[in-house]
Amino acid sequence: MTTLTTTPDGSAARRSAPPASPAPAGRRPRQGGTVLAVPALVWYLVFMVGPLLAIFVIAALHWPGMLQPVSFAGLDNVRTVLDDPVFWDAVRNTAVQLAVAVPVMIVCAFMLGYYVAQRPPGHRVIRYLLFIPGLISTPAKAMVFYAALSPDGLLNGGLESVGLGSLADAWLASPSTALACLIALDIWAGIGFTAVLFAARLGSVPDELGEAAQLDGAGHWRTMWSVHFPVVRDYVGVVTMLQFLWTLFGSAQHVLLLTQGGPGTSSTTLSFLVYQKAFIAADLGYSQTVGVLLFLAGLVGLLTIRRVFRQNY
Repeated sequence: MTTLTTTPDGSAARRSAPPASPAPAGRRPRQGGTVLAVPALVWYLVFMVGPLLAIFVIAALHWPGMLQPVSFAGLDNVRTVLDDPVFWDAVRNTAVQLAVAVPVMIVCAFMLGYYVAQRPPGHRVIRYLLFIPGLISTPAKAMVFYAALSPDGLLNGGLESVGLGSLADAWLASPSTALACLIALDIWAGIGFTAVLFAARLGSVPDELGEAAQLDGAGHWRTMWSVHFPVVRDYVGVVTMLQFLWTLFGSAQHVLLLTQGGPGTSSTTLSFLVYQKAFIAADLGYSQTVGVLLFLAGLVGLLTIRRVFRQNY
């Protein structure tokens, strides 16, 4: 680099500036972001990875209660679980619950979200109404369904008022309908919030896509599934994963509040079986063995959903 300097006689002269000293070899810019991530990493290891490892450890123990002596069981708990018919009843009930609740919830929520995203008259009020199930606590939801499905509840009263009293039943106490009632509660509790999520995502889709499809003669049904659904396919996969996990791991609270797993084992799910064996039967080894199998089922389910929706993360 050259600079201009003034000589004593007033004339200008060019003088080369000394070259800038190079940065010391091996010296890199300081990385401050890593330090900021340490608290979150420690929190994740202690409260997420730690309990997960504890599940696998307890599953290998004979532990008949919190204050009882502990002994090593190895694979005995696995054999006990796999030989227990109650476990297979819970597997069947959980499979039925997932196979019905998740597809119905996702399809209906997507259709409802598409309708709201079209901004029909009163669409702002509809968005607030869809949030109502999410604002109600789980015990309150259970009480609403108990009031509707009890022998003297709203459903039987409505059937009798229209001359269909022969169809009345003790819905929550019948082996043929108890699980269906729980599935209905899962769908009702999750469909509104999921529809709002879909409406928010569909609202970012350019209006020109739908207008072009309608100019080509496509109706709302074809526009919804052939134009908008492919655009938000990745988001549908994410929401499906969330609903799958919420249904798989969160069904115990509805079972506990409404049916206690009965009549018999007709409404016992895997997540409720984990609670029942741990806190009622005081068999922690059995409970956490089911917990391990439940974790593996959730992992397989997530990988399957990612493959179906071609997720890239």
